[in-house]
Amino acid sequence: MRKKLPDRGEGGSLDWWGSCRLHYGLLTVMIEKGPGRMEFDEQRRRLAEIIRGDPDLMFLLTTTRELGLPQWRVVAGCLYQTVWNTLTNRPARTGIRDYDLIYFDDRDLSWDAEDQVVQRVSSRVRNLPAPVEVRNQARVHLWFKDRFGAEYTALRCADEALTRYASVVHAVGVRLEPDEKLDIVAPFGLDDVFNMIIRPNPVIDNAASYEAKAARAKRVWPEVVVIPWSVLGN
Repeated sequence: MRKKLPDRGEGGSLDWWGSCRLHYGLLTVMIEKGPGRMEFDEQRRRLAEIIRGDPDLMFLLTTTRELGLPQWRVVAGCLYQTVWNTLTNRPARTGIRDYDLIYFDDRDLSWDAEDQVVQRVSSRVRNLPAPVEVRNQARVHLWFKDRFGAEYTALRCADEALTRYASVVHAVGVRLEPDEKLDIVAPFGLDDVFNMIIRPNPVIDNAASYEAKAARAKRVWPEVVVIPWSVLGN
């Protein structure tokens, strides 16, 4: 059963999907409130402020809104890395190798259909300093095991994909709505984004990808605290 919390301020909610809390109960315990933690409303307000202050992100959000892709969001690295650059006073584009854009369209699961969307997006965002990686989340289960070696069941919506990312900090997405509000989704909260913590998400056995991304992040942002994947076995 879906459960939507009341909208407060900039759009979006922490508990975007009621059953997510139950299914990921262990992970929720791992990220309980700690000393110095900002409340979620304040984190969301601050994240929206940082996003609005980044011309590259706002260009991508505005352009993608015009394309009208179903359930689209800009997600993951380009968001939390922009926050980390702000927190550490680094130049705006430091460490951002690409921009991840997801959408969900299960009407046609062929690669040709997805590639048409990829080409539409690419033709509109050539001025960005890094490529935009576009993925139809309705197709991920068709190729994930071949690429990463782990089982991946079909997703029911685009936002569900965030709950399966290798790290908690990756699980953040944003969409620019027609009324100019930023709809922010963060199924595990935003603590790790603002505390610069990379913490494993155990839902999929994705240790290799997790360790590789964590090691790169540590090189770019030495302030980051990395929790090893092996801690899940303890």
